Amino acid sequence: MKRGKIVRIIVLSGYALFIILSWLLGIDSGKEIGENFASFALDMLKIVPCVFILIGLFETWVKRETVERYMGEGTGIRGYLWGILLAGTTVGGVYIAFPIAYSLHSKGARLGVIFTYIGASAICRIPMGIFEASFLGIKFTAVRLLISLPLVIITSKLLGDYLTRRKYKLSQPS
Repeated sequence: MKRGKIVRIIVLSGYALFIILSWLLGIDSGKEIGENFASFALDMLKIVPCVFILIGLFETWVKRETVERYMGEGTGIRGYLWGILLAGTTVGGVYIAFPIAYSLHSKGARLGVIFTYIGASAICRIPMGIFEASFLGIKFTAVRLLISLPLVIITSKLLGDYLTRRKYKLSQPS
């Protein structure tokens, strides 16, 4: 076995042992950690299968030419706006955005647009914006978006251009 795999097994075994011992010995912080993990895992099991079905449908139904036309090379600012619009409708946060970003990459979206999509999916999802506006006010939400989105676009463009100049290639999963 590889060293990395052995380290992972040891860490996961240590975590499981800590949770079990916390329950047996009545350590409240360990119990709470275990409960939080179980709650998070159940939430993920509710969302992730549906999202992967939607990603599969996206892979099947959306043609490569469509993604290239709206998010590929030569789309200019329009590609970034499409990335933001797609990110606003993404459910599940950043951990769902990465498989979608991979799918966009495999269908010909340029790197800058993909980075914009990932960044925007962390800061401008529609449900999160409504929730934020109801607690902190529309003015706060508008200012945050007006400051955050241009910064996301600028850094995405710079990083995408840099990686494209360096001929970066995404490694294929094994």
